[in-house]
Amino acid sequence: MKLTGAQILIECLKEHNVDTIFGFPGGAVLNIYDALYKAKDDIKHVLTSHEQGASHAADGYARATGKVGVCLATSGPGATNLVTGIATAYMDSVPMVAITGQVATSLLGRDSFQEVDITGITMPVTKHNYIVKDVEKLADIVREAFYIAREGRPGPVLVDICKDVTAAEAEYERKTPRTIEERPIGVTEDEIDRAAEIINNAKSPFILAGGGVTIAGANEELLKLSEKCKIPVANTLMGLGSFPGTNELFTGLTGMHGTRTSNLAVSESDLFIAIGARFSDRVISNVKKFAPDAKIMHIDIDPAEIGKNIVVHYPLSGNIKKILKHLISKVDKKKKSEWADKVIAWKKEFPLKYQNDGILRPHYIIDRIYELTKGDAIITTEVGQNQIWAAQIYKYTNQRQFISSGGLGTMGFGLGACIGAQFGRPDKKVINVAGDGSFRMNLTELATAVEYKVPIIVALLNNHVLGMVRQWQELFYDSRFSSTTIDRGTNFVALAEAFGAIGINVTKPEEVDDAIKRALVSKDRPVVINFEIDRDDKVFPIVPPGAPISELIEE
Repeated sequence: MKLTGAQILIECLKEHNVDTIFGFPGGAVLNIYDALYKAKDDIKHVLTSHEQGASHAADGYARATGKVGVCLATSGPGATNLVTGIATAYMDSVPMVAITGQVATSLLGRDSFQEVDITGITMPVTKHNYIVKDVEKLADIVREAFYIAREGRPGPVLVDICKDVTAAEAEYERKTPRTIEERPIGVTEDEIDRAAEIINNAKSPFILAGGGVTIAGANEELLKLSEKCKIPVANTLMGLGSFPGTNELFTGLTGMHGTRTSNLAVSESDLFIAIGARFSDRVISNVKKFAPDAKIMHIDIDPAEIGKNIVVHYPLSGNIKKILKHLISKVDKKKKSEWADKVIAWKKEFPLKYQNDGILRPHYIIDRIYELTKGDAIITTEVGQNQIWAAQIYKYTNQRQFISSGGLGTMGFGLGACIGAQFGRPDKKVINVAGDGSFRMNLTELATAVEYKVPIIVALLNNHVLGMVRQWQELFYDSRFSSTTIDRGTNFVALAEAFGAIGINVTKPEEVDDAIKRALVSKDRPVVINFEIDRDDKVFPIVPPGAPISELIEE
């Protein structure tokens, strides 16, 4: 049948079972919005307050569900407002298709109204991108975009569509989406045998599990390998939930904000096994002193990551899930391990501590959120101290339970991501742990949550400063607090209520449980809990810049 480009786009979204799209209209996408209006029974369009909010919502939706998140914006400033969200998804390997409008093909390159070269701008932060100038090619490009976003190491793809293409007509024939074929194992039987032998002979092996474990759906295999060989496991920030946080072999985060147990185990291991992790600077810190006595084994789907930041002795590039399955069948079962017992003893000796002195502390707040949600909530975060407290204290036991901007560290990410995650997982309670600095950046998305009756909770850890930057200024800049105090008198409870949300103020520990319980029972309104915490509460442990990860500051 003959359809307009806008209609073809909508039909291609239906082909890929897209049920929700986040966006904001404008001139270059009017034809698309008209087609969306006619398809509103099939695809829910969520009108965000800002295009950046749309990109973060699509990201949160994707992380929470494992599906491709979709966002839509007009040309020019609409498109550029998506860039931060696209870059966020790119750094954390999140499958997303960003659709932007573009000026008509006859106006390209003429500095036309609201014209930017969005494909040129986003080339470094997308897996691939397209500009569509021919309606005959539109359907195949959209289909290919969804395939690329999901295949292998996932990531964002941008499709920029000229306005005249959305109005032009072409023949459309529905097609079944191209199947994402399971990647082959990627390594030889000899390489698996060698890896198993190395693991069997290791006296003090240690595993670091990253976000790639969840992307590969290899959580179960990771647990089996750890328990069969009695190997302790730490997580990167993106890896949280890939290994049960309640398991005795779990040691917490590693690296700059890692636990003393994790960082000691890295430093004393003789075999360091990284799975689906990319050895970022926040994990390794001083590369020359990282795991000084260990041989490095790296299992990852992306061969470009192996050896990029650290010397790898045993590379295994391929399908993580299949590699782990084969390893499990070949490694020796251990009933007891002196090394594992030593690490478990460290956990008891060096627990994460916080003061319980009658003052409202962020650690206590997150601990109560964990207890009152029975560890079953999806937690999104902003970026800063709030992010690390949420990562350290809440015990994540399931994949896709912790949603945070890891690689890019995007302040303002959490609220949009929280909304997107709630749309994707209406069966779960979704809570955004926020700092006041990050929250202000995109707080207008509260209007989106109110309009669509999204019952998210914002746990606002309000210390009236840019806490993480201020902490660095105190520790490493002789307490020269330059531009980090943001005590502007904002009444966040009144602000929440002005948007139509529920606002709750908490200043004492004894008020915490009642506030959280009240928020948890809300079914059709977002809730903002303003927790007034002390500006001098800090994230510990912390490794000073350039120091080996064994040299932690703990208080």
